[in-house]
Amino acid sequence: MNRERVRILVVDDEEIVRESLSGWLERDGYTVATAQDGASALARLHGERWSIMLVDMKMPGMDGLQVLEEARKIQPEVTAVIMTAYATVDTAVTAMKLGAYDYLVKPFDPEELSLMIQKIVSQQALVRENVLLRKVLKREYHFRDLVSKNAAMQKVFDLARTAARSNSTILVLGESGTGKEVVARAIHAESPRAVGPFVAVSCAALTETLLESELFGHERGAFTGAVARQRGKFEAAHRGTLFLDEIGDITPKLQLDLLRVLEDRRFTRVGGTEAIEVDVRIIAATNRDLQRAVAEGAFREDLFYRLNVIPIHLPPLRDRKEDVPLLIDDLLEKLSVEMGRHIEGVSHDAMAVLMAHDWPGNVRELRNALERAAVVAAGTIIQAGDLGLVKPSTPTEAAAEQLGTLESVERQHIQTVLEHTRGNITQAARILDIDRVTLYNKIKKYRLREIESA
Repeated sequence: MNRERVRILVVDDEEIVRESLSGWLERDGYTVATAQDGASALARLHGERWSIMLVDMKMPGMDGLQVLEEARKIQPEVTAVIMTAYATVDTAVTAMKLGAYDYLVKPFDPEELSLMIQKIVSQQALVRENVLLRKVLKREYHFRDLVSKNAAMQKVFDLARTAARSNSTILVLGESGTGKEVVARAIHAESPRAVGPFVAVSCAALTETLLESELFGHERGAFTGAVARQRGKFEAAHRGTLFLDEIGDITPKLQLDLLRVLEDRRFTRVGGTEAIEVDVRIIAATNRDLQRAVAEGAFREDLFYRLNVIPIHLPPLRDRKEDVPLLIDDLLEKLSVEMGRHIEGVSHDAMAVLMAHDWPGNVRELRNALERAAVVAAGTIIQAGDLGLVKPSTPTEAAAEQLGTLESVERQHIQTVLEHTRGNITQAARILDIDRVTLYNKIKKYRLREIESA
């Protein structure tokens, strides 16, 4: 494991102890911070993730055991070591009962400290790898697994946690690749339905007939090839959660069928007559502007309101660039497990390229770039050339780009017209002297979805 990613918090009321420990640990390559009392330490635990805590037993106000007890509630996974000048069997037993890994007796032997930290880091790496492997295999996600220090994303997580405790329908909105299914799985995992199944369906991947059969099932002989009765996803998700991805792509007939299920909590299989009751929590997701689709008659208004009980908006990655380094660490850990290849991190040049990229494909694109880099990298550190991304332009190149290619001029002109018409497609197409289909294609080509929705 890259030692810089191991974050150690030293908690002691004596400045000389904090400085000595910080110096030793930083020389070993770890990232270290200090707190002078229990209250300061707990405040840092609320705002940041830590790997290891070194906590003094005797401190004014809140002693080390109290800090340890509260720390376990905030970050159960953090490894704590108690420091004391008065080691006794009772102290050790009490500390271990509260979850301490071990204790150190003052004055410290730097070599003893170094060996203990190495042992903890190795053990954490093994545990983390096992947990990640289970999550990769089972595709399990909880909110604690979602990384972000962006204020907008923290609000998303707070709303999603609250929504998880209810049984209400949730609509997750966001561009492709922002992690809508990951959030849906986390909501399910922290809901009262967590013991039930999580069933996902991509509504954009199937034709109307196939999607109808996929959702509701079919009876034998319902259509050519229906040689046996088949249960649908609604039945499979009974007492659990059904995730309907790309809900904005379903046809008017299926919109009506889905509306009836949401209202009555019952349906019939294709070719059947028996009404089947289900207890299913619906989480829908889309990258489309459903309100605009309703206004244009492409999506049923009554279904929209049925789905839009608790809307959750996921911001694009370009609007939360501060999360890119966190996501890189998290994704590289997962990729190392999936690929069976140890990747420690990225070089400074590679990080510059990753931070400069706009990520139109969002977190999915970032993951793909890192996976590609992990495959071609010669060593354990990913270099800029491994990523397959365009490096940031030099000042001379940027100046030349300002002259504009034919495509950039066309994109800017369409953008200006759409802003002028406030996103009215019909009016914009008339001004541009093209048909609506052509305009929609250009909006998609130039990634003008937000402008279209403005």
